[in-house]
This record gives sequence, C-alpha cells and structure tokens, in this order.
Amino acid sequence: MNMLAQPPSRAVTPRLSPAGSRGLLMDMAQGAFDADLQDRVLALAAIARQHPAIEQAVPGMNNLLLVQRAAAGERPALEAWLLEQWAAREQPAAPGREIEIAVVYGGEAGEDLRALAEHAGMSVAEVVRLHSAATYRVACLGAMPGFPYLSGLDPRLAMPRRAVPRMRLEQGAVIIGGPQAGVMPCAAPSGWHVIGQTRCRLFDPQAAQPTLLLPGDRVRFTVLELLP
Repeated sequence: MNMLAQPPSRAVTPRLSPAGSRGLLMDMAQGAFDADLQDRVLALAAIARQHPAIEQAVPGMNNLLLVQRAAAGERPALEAWLLEQWAAREQPAAPGREIEIAVVYGGEAGEDLRALAEHAGMSVAEVVRLHSAATYRVACLGAMPGFPYLSGLDPRLAMPRRAVPRMRLEQGAVIIGGPQAGVMPCAAPSGWHVIGQTRCRLFDPQAAQPTLLLPGDRVRFTVLELLP
C-alpha cells in the first residue's frame, strides 16, 4: 500500500455545466454519497462566497451551485479559478456547531417505527438506540426551507422510501429515507418513514437566522420518550 497516495476525493475532477444565465453547477458526485467529498464541497462553498464575482454558493449532495453577480461573460476565468481552488489544497471543512434535538419516538407521531424495526430485523428499542447514538452531519439543506439532509445514519437503519408518499407529514417529524435521516421543517408531503417527533423548530422565516441547522453542523438526537 502506498502511504503517500492521495485520498480518492482529491482525484475527482468536477463536471461544470451552466444552470441558467448566471448559474454554474459543479458536480463532484461519483455514484454513492461521499462524506469526504461533501466536506470539500462545503469548504469550497465558503471560499467561493468570498469571490467578488459570486453572489451565492449553494451546496448540494456532492455538488455545488454557484450564482454569478453578472452575466456569464467572465465564466471561463471563474471556472478556471474554481477548478484551481478545488485541486490546490485538501480544503478541510470548518467545524460546524453541534445541535441536540430531543425526540419522542414511536406512538402516533412515529407510526413507521415498528415497520422499520421489522425491516431491519431488530427490536424497536435497538432502532431507537442506534438512531440516537449516531452523530449526523448536515450535508446540505434542500427540498423545502430548512430541510436538512443528514449523513451518518447507521446503515442497518436504511430503508427505501415509500412507494406512495404520504400527502402530509407534520412539522417536527423525525424521518428516515434510504440511507439518510432528516427532520421536517414544515408540514408537507413526503415518502420518508416517520419514526418520531420533535418540538425543535427548524425554520422560522421571522428569525434573523431562519434555519436552525446549517450545512456542516453536527446533529445528535436524544431520547425524550419512547411511546408504544
């Protein structure tokens, strides 16, 4: 084994494509979600926000959407700068905050908990233990204002999304969809599985910082109660 070999994420060359008149999408995805790549995406987003030609830098799942302040006339130079920044350094992500979210698991507000336990081949108590033992990372926000896509779910708890989405999950629903965890910031349709409920408000449009969570933050779920 070559101990001097670079980590795989350093070898990834982003694919660049236009996104509207002022948008530029940098896609670093290599198939399955890569947490190391996401750290580099978040770090590049922080660097890009300091560039005078960039109005917004919005991280996605192993990709980054950039919005220019002016029309795309300067795009070749901007693309070259972005690729240089991506390749020049390891770009470790700045450490995010750690946020605890208290959860009432099960009951009517966590109606899929037993089905998920059966799917995983374990007890409800073991599902709750594994879900609350993990440290999650906010990979990005999307789908709706303040919705966090959380990496770090124990793979034994992964469960494909519902074939037929529910027309409404309530604000504060604690959910699992495929290999990711999440929390509903507002009432909306969803195909994710609901295992509990929290009183934490993830989105408040009147607040100075409208979203409770930001990309790069770490999340811990704590067990407030387990209902039958």
